[in-house]
Amino acid sequence: MSLWSSRSQHPGWPMPVGPLRVQSGVVGLRPVRLRDAAQWSRIRLADRAHLEPWEPSTDLDWVVRHSVSSWPSVCSGLRAEARKGRMLPFAIELDGHFAGQLTIGNVTHGALRSAWIGYWVASESTGGGVATAALALGLDHCFGPVMLHRVEATVRPENAASRAVLAKAGFREEGLLKRYLDVDGAWRDHLLVAITIEELRGSVAASLVHSGRASWT
Repeated sequence: MSLWSSRSQHPGWPMPVGPLRVQSGVVGLRPVRLRDAAQWSRIRLADRAHLEPWEPSTDLDWVVRHSVSSWPSVCSGLRAEARKGRMLPFAIELDGHFAGQLTIGNVTHGALRSAWIGYWVASESTGGGVATAALALGLDHCFGPVMLHRVEATVRPENAASRAVLAKAGFREEGLLKRYLDVDGAWRDHLLVAITIEELRGSVAASLVHSGRASWT
């Protein structure tokens, strides 16, 4: 067992993933950390209009929830779940700078070997392949070091940009979840998409490279 995996109850954490070069720059994943507070808060507050329509509703005001002082408890909670083997919370880096988050959750081994994956990227970093590269790296990590068989995601049918990213990574639609989640103040339908290890051709990142959407660094 490696030093990385011996520190937690499941493989693949804490471990950096990548990098992969896309149009916008070099993309990598690494565990979230407490010193991400300022960048996380700045992006989340500036991108409220970009992010809030797609995220679960809460009783807390957006500004309060995304203040710098809120990050330590958020980060500690994420890392606690990682230590318990239930989650892998990554920061997405673009050219070495915090540019979003990618989270692998509900990690289950045994006969199921499954998880869900979700992500967000700063609006200033969208459109240049960052989300696609981060998702590809996350999936390869799931099917490699984390040793999963299936990864799923949910997305609102109206979210064309995110649906395109998921499609590029090889996800297929499995069905429509009616009134699945309270998002932006109402119960919203979500598409369920998934991918299993049998559907890969080598790796997701390699497929992006072969298609000309990315390159190795």
